Amino acid sequence: MARMNPAEMAKQLGSGLLSFPVTHFRDDFSFDEAAYRDNLSRLADYKVSGLFAAGGTGEFFSLTPAEIDRVLRACIEETRGRTPVIAPAGQGTALAVEMAQAAEAAGADGILLLPPYLVGSEQAGLAAHIEAVCKATKLGIIVYNRANAQLNETTLAGLCERNPNLVGFKDGVGDVELMTRVYAGLGDRLTYVGGLPTAETFALPYLEMGVTTYSSAIFNFLPEWALSFYDSVRRRDRDAVYAELKAFVLPYIAIRNRKRGYAVSIVKAGMTAVGRHAGPVRSPLTDLDAGELAELKALIGDRR
Repeated sequence: MARMNPAEMAKQLGSGLLSFPVTHFRDDFSFDEAAYRDNLSRLADYKVSGLFAAGGTGEFFSLTPAEIDRVLRACIEETRGRTPVIAPAGQGTALAVEMAQAAEAAGADGILLLPPYLVGSEQAGLAAHIEAVCKATKLGIIVYNRANAQLNETTLAGLCERNPNLVGFKDGVGDVELMTRVYAGLGDRLTYVGGLPTAETFALPYLEMGVTTYSSAIFNFLPEWALSFYDSVRRRDRDAVYAELKAFVLPYIAIRNRKRGYAVSIVKAGMTAVGRHAGPVRSPLTDLDAGELAELKALIGDRR
């Protein structure tokens, strides 16, 4: 049973850095629950405002519904209420509804609604998809605006008016004009989350548009660094932010951009680089090669 109502959950998430834990796999690609729980116990001791189980970095797209439920329940049990746990929902509307209802039954604190599978659609279709999930649960919903699920400000405002439990907007598009229109129209009605790959890159300019938090994949393997960087962003310490962007984040992105899918693969490689192996990524993703892993390990250096 969720411990927070939607408004409380959204306020909590907006108050600090967000963690998107990887999902641990064995070499045969089966879920390694013991290793996952051990890592969650470690991460939950850090001051983050929310853990997103089986999200994009957690390879949601490669998990079965049964595995998602197992990952989510392990996260809820292991964190023991130390931080809100947000569950994923996605794919087609019917499956997303089932996932949201299963997450509520498991005791999640909220839902991250990922884009529907594959198809493009009009605003009316996206609105119907999101509204169906909102109506199916009492949990707070954060809609992930990216890829084939991009809402305009008018559609989003209508959804907010009709669905009080739609409380968050995660941006994975990077359209500054759209974000400005959304925030100008809705203000504090929503909690805004930065969700572009390697969100640290956009954290400072997005803060000026009301985006007070972001999903840090780097937190998986460099939690102290990630929290220090976030603090620099919130202080608007431009010198500190750009020093770390230049020294670490931009070289990290250069490795990430070499192959498709590396936005997730490089996070698991980072876990290996700091001695916390989380197993391989599942296909269709591919792991970093030995040379790229060595390069990443050297870049991490003494930041661990």
